[in-house]
Amino acid sequence: MIVVAGEALIDLVPQEAEGGAAARLPALVPRLGGGPYNSAVALGRLGSPVAFCSRVSRDAFGEALLDGLRAAGVDVSYVQRGPEPTTLAVASVGADGSAGYAFYVEGTADRLFSAPGQLPDGVRAMSFGTCSLVLEPGASAYEELLRRAAARGVFTVLDPNVRAGLIPDADAYRARFTSWLPSVTLLKLSQDDAHWLGGTPREWLTAGPSAVVVTHGGEGLSLYTRDGTEVRVPGEPVDVVDTIGAGDTVNAALLHGLAARDALSAEALAALDEDGWTAVLRFAARAAAITCSRAGAEPPYAAELDQGME
Repeated sequence: MIVVAGEALIDLVPQEAEGGAAARLPALVPRLGGGPYNSAVALGRLGSPVAFCSRVSRDAFGEALLDGLRAAGVDVSYVQRGPEPTTLAVASVGADGSAGYAFYVEGTADRLFSAPGQLPDGVRAMSFGTCSLVLEPGASAYEELLRRAAARGVFTVLDPNVRAGLIPDADAYRARFTSWLPSVTLLKLSQDDAHWLGGTPREWLTAGPSAVVVTHGGEGLSLYTRDGTEVRVPGEPVDVVDTIGAGDTVNAALLHGLAARDALSAEALAALDEDGWTAVLRFAARAAAITCSRAGAEPPYAAELDQGME
């Protein structure tokens, strides 16, 4: 089983209003979201056994979030519940489909997550990232869970998915990010994240991860491994509606592809050759392209990826 740990929230996505003076203002359509949430849904749709570990509101949005997980086949037995409201993220979509966010996080349910007493039985990999590793007190609980998983030998994935507007002290966050790296097996981040964090894949590899994957939007993905292997695959051509959830889909596709190759360990990653990595990265690029072709975070189902993993 793969466990995804982190926030679930509601994205308010702009949609053009029709007619009247109100047409000057975009309508905001609620969509299920949150980076870790999207990754869990994507894994479920791809057919991977997956569980979600988080804290979700008991409000109507929280119920909808749980329904979305169940519909994707995600195990929700590790989800904590609380009476606080659901976090909201108001998305703004640029002309190229890129998304920016304004967050409403004060007093919300997901940031009050507490680390469970023990990890789920049979967990092969855990994925962490985004707002959940920024907002206290939950951030410290997720950090504890990351370190415990790594100490137990569990394959760990980190996607910082930087939201600079939520980070009051950039230098402190960068130092904290560096402190996580010894507990990370696979680091995945966007080119924008890498620029903001101010490091390089080679520097991060020396701190702990066995591999680093960098996404370059429509230009594709790059892989760097500790033994010096570098692989680059192009993006898949697609008419972009928006990029919401694309990076989260990449996370899921990487985990799904590595699991299919029995490569969910540091040793197996080191043994994966260039052809194997190329296939996994191309699979991730195809999956992300499908997500970009529709509004909001709507990752693909396995049947939509007709080229498979060969």
